[in-house]
Amino acid sequence: MTTTPDTAPARPATPRPATPRTAAIILAGGRASRLGGAAKPLLDIDGRTLLDRAVAAVAGCEPIVVVGPPSPLHVDVVWARETPSFGGPVAGVAAGLALIDSAEVYVLAADLPNAEAAVAVLRQHPPLSPGDDENKNDNDNDENASENENHDGLCLTDAAGRMQWLLGRYRTASLRTAVAALPDSGRGASMRALLADLALTTRAAGDLAMDVDTWDDLERARAMMSTHRRDDAIANTSDEETT
Repeated sequence: MTTTPDTAPARPATPRPATPRTAAIILAGGRASRLGGAAKPLLDIDGRTLLDRAVAAVAGCEPIVVVGPPSPLHVDVVWARETPSFGGPVAGVAAGLALIDSAEVYVLAADLPNAEAAVAVLRQHPPLSPGDDENKNDNDNDENASENENHDGLCLTDAAGRMQWLLGRYRTASLRTAVAALPDSGRGASMRALLADLALTTRAAGDLAMDVDTWDDLERARAMMSTHRRDDAIANTSDEETT
């Protein structure tokens, strides 16, 4: 795997609408063994489930494929299951790929408290696919476009610099080729094994890339959201007092 790091700290950005050329796969079918088998995508943070946050993050993608047990949602998605159930993230990606036909695809786990802000960082990256102008702006040039065409995907890194494979934007064709190269359709394989031969670029996302694997992670995420809500309320009050 070849990676091209971008070490500049990522800042939350305003999401831009995805085009029909961009699909999304949300993996929501894990065992959550460190949470005692709880339905992790349905855990609530600040009045919204983790799955709701993931789906909202990729709003505008077509289709949005959720790989996992069907759950109540207020938007239309396509449901899929990996074969066999609990066959691992690569098996989940393979199940999602079978249902999409797009140049690029967002792949993310359904356990990301900051999914919307994190995916907004991915949306700001210039397009990976020729002719896809989802994020193209007046500052883009032919040189940047050519450089991006040599990449198979973009992956965010967390505060410790670790690659967050399930928080990325990839060329669909590259993922299909990588899945086909693995034995048994990728069942039981890791995302590291899937992406090992792909040319990826990275973007530092810090705490935006945090996930929820344990009850402590959940409490930390809830505390963080509560702090953000309080800070926003204080800022709004200050704005009202100065107007």
